[in-house]
Amino acid sequence: MTGAERHYRALESLYASAPVNALYESRLEIPGEGRSRITFTVTEASYHAAGAAHGTIYFKMLDDAAFYAANTFVTDRFLLTTSFNLHFTKPVRAGEVVAEGRWVSGRKRVFVAEARLVDADGDEIGRGTGTFMRSRIALSGLPGYQVKEQD
Repeated sequence: MTGAERHYRALESLYASAPVNALYESRLEIPGEGRSRITFTVTEASYHAAGAAHGTIYFKMLDDAAFYAANTFVTDRFLLTTSFNLHFTKPVRAGEVVAEGRWVSGRKRVFVAEARLVDADGDEIGRGTGTFMRSRIALSGLPGYQVKEQD
């Protein structure tokens, strides 16, 4: 496994270890530099009063997908979201949704990344762009940032 692949697997582990992610049936995959993919399931537990997914789940998954796409470039520090612009394009009810993240620009202190949500029919249901910056939090100091050794 290359150093980059170890970093990607450790980021996937970090995502899985975050307590908030216990609230959602979701899984992060990092296929390569500047890209991420979160597959999750929308259930009635995330509905608003009108019977579709509340915008909080749109934001959470778009922000996470963009964040992890950007953090593929940073191996020493945790990034922080400094702003996020969100567009809702279609309501979604129950089913599998994919958040696809993609790095756009920046490699030093500030990073820009975007993400889109695609429903089970292949329709885009939301899109967002975020700005992220390096924090003082060392990735190596986070208990979830680890590579599980292969058997």
